[in-house]
Amino acid sequence: MNGDFLGAIDQISKEKDIEKEVLLEAIEAALVSAYKKNFGTAQNVRVNIDRVTGAVKVYALRKVVEQPEDDFLEISLEEARRLDKNYKLDDFVEQEVTPKNFGRIAAQNAKQVVVQRIREAERLSIYEKFLEKEHEVVNGIVQRIEKRNIYVDLDTTEGLLPASEQMPNEIYNVNDRIKVYITEVKKTTKGPQITLSRTHPNLVKRLFELEVPEIMQGDVIIKNIAREAGSRTKISVYSPDDRIDCVGACVGQRGIRVQQIVEELKGEKIDIVKWSNESNEYISNALSPAKVLEVYTDDDEKSAQVIVPDNQLSLAIGKEGQNARLAAKLTGWKIDIKSQSQV
Repeated sequence: MNGDFLGAIDQISKEKDIEKEVLLEAIEAALVSAYKKNFGTAQNVRVNIDRVTGAVKVYALRKVVEQPEDDFLEISLEEARRLDKNYKLDDFVEQEVTPKNFGRIAAQNAKQVVVQRIREAERLSIYEKFLEKEHEVVNGIVQRIEKRNIYVDLDTTEGLLPASEQMPNEIYNVNDRIKVYITEVKKTTKGPQITLSRTHPNLVKRLFELEVPEIMQGDVIIKNIAREAGSRTKISVYSPDDRIDCVGACVGQRGIRVQQIVEELKGEKIDIVKWSNESNEYISNALSPAKVLEVYTDDDEKSAQVIVPDNQLSLAIGKEGQNARLAAKLTGWKIDIKSQSQV
């Protein structure tokens, strides 16, 4: 424990972005415990590391009293005044009690504390970095698969993709590159716990934001998303500028923009519809690709009856009712679909 030690602390402080004083104070606190443990004492002690030379000294603190009952903790006024005539009752006398072999113990404990503090600082740094990315999409590499849970390498740490957040139509293999949505970042004793998702509706939203510049610029706004992960998603978009084709911007020239997202989602179908504050129009759009003849709404019940041509009925309802179900989720309305002949 000398000048070289201080130089090493200085270097670690800069490299790991931990304040030098924080490290030194932590080492001093650890050395107090080490002294008591190694020398079997209940003394009140203070350890000081000289900030210039790196020298380590141990000081015992004893309270000034008339009649000491415990020589480790107390000192008589008479004895205290032999050291310094200015001492009064209830003052504390500080005397150096550094053992001869304390340097070796100090070096060993200092190393342990520095390693521990570095780990804590790195965990905190990773936690803060990913907390900023909560509810965002990040790139990752499948690292390992355990009991249907997938652990994804996120560069500086790993995230957990639970079975419940995996797409049913996807097969994951080690070293696969995937985009994942961060649903939650939690601080734990073992470091940050990052939960990921491939099924969250906001994964689709973030992918559109990355792919469509008009969304990032605020010229096109995503209003709602209804998703059945791995199968189909409906997304409603709107532009405050009437001159902008909001659906066309999301689809892209020759469908290239939406196709990129479909590929990332392993073939999941995506319907992009125009949002409207007119309920009838919005419900009609939401049932795309089916053509709608009439929409009758009941505002009190927030329900709608939709009339479609006979040849569009199965398309409007969709396979196992999926199209109607997603349209209802997208709009927030109960939707009952009937064909022209049924009406």
